[in-house]
Amino acid sequence: MSYGSSSLGSGSRTNRRAFEFGRTHVVKPKGRHQATIVWLHGLGDNGGSWSQLLETLPLPNIKWICPTAPTRPVAAFGGFPCTAWFDVGEFSENGPDDIEGMDASATHVANLLSAEPAGIQLGIGGFSMGASTALYSAVCCAHGRFGSGNPYPINLSVVVGLSGWLPCSRNLKNKVESSQDSTRRAASLPLLLCHGKADDVVLYKHGEKSAEVLRSSAFRNVTFKTYNGLGHYTVPEEMDEVCKWLTARLGLDGTR
Repeated sequence: MSYGSSSLGSGSRTNRRAFEFGRTHVVKPKGRHQATIVWLHGLGDNGGSWSQLLETLPLPNIKWICPTAPTRPVAAFGGFPCTAWFDVGEFSENGPDDIEGMDASATHVANLLSAEPAGIQLGIGGFSMGASTALYSAVCCAHGRFGSGNPYPINLSVVVGLSGWLPCSRNLKNKVESSQDSTRRAASLPLLLCHGKADDVVLYKHGEKSAEVLRSSAFRNVTFKTYNGLGHYTVPEEMDEVCKWLTARLGLDGTR
């Protein structure tokens, strides 16, 4: 079953305006609360569909927060409005990046995590465009700043991206290696990227390239998992990998 609909590549800029985010769905931990992860849906989807899936995972120590993106015109759909974390046109690593839109979504995610109790490990994950927003947040965390230059307010423990791509890859190396602190934060942040080789929406080569760019830009702790025959959706095998990886990286108590 597909969770999250199609999403394409980096696109045109949005006009400066306030973004109204949709409903946020929360899955409470069933055991001792050790970590909180914001999970971001794909283009045209909402937080509710992913919250239903995440609730079934054997991860009782994680609280999941599943926000819904603003509804906005999307260039890839000829300006037709749908839920989107930022604007996208045709997929191209050389295309313009919607920094304002990505900053607005990354700020919203950081604000959600900032409200969590002290001592709770924090993470961001997502599917497709949600994965791209999670990776953008990882870069902001390492750099210590959003694209606007405003300080990034939280420390991330894990980032997960399924069937996504890395936005703003052209300037990543210079940004992350701009200071010893940025390089240290990048090297210590665990990233899990998963991609299907049969993905006809966000092509496998873009997921593979994203992992390569991250690794060459001081992100030393990148795990890249591939799945033969997997299209632009998730399968139990992939979610099992996510569960095992999160349990190990976060030192969780274990399955219920």
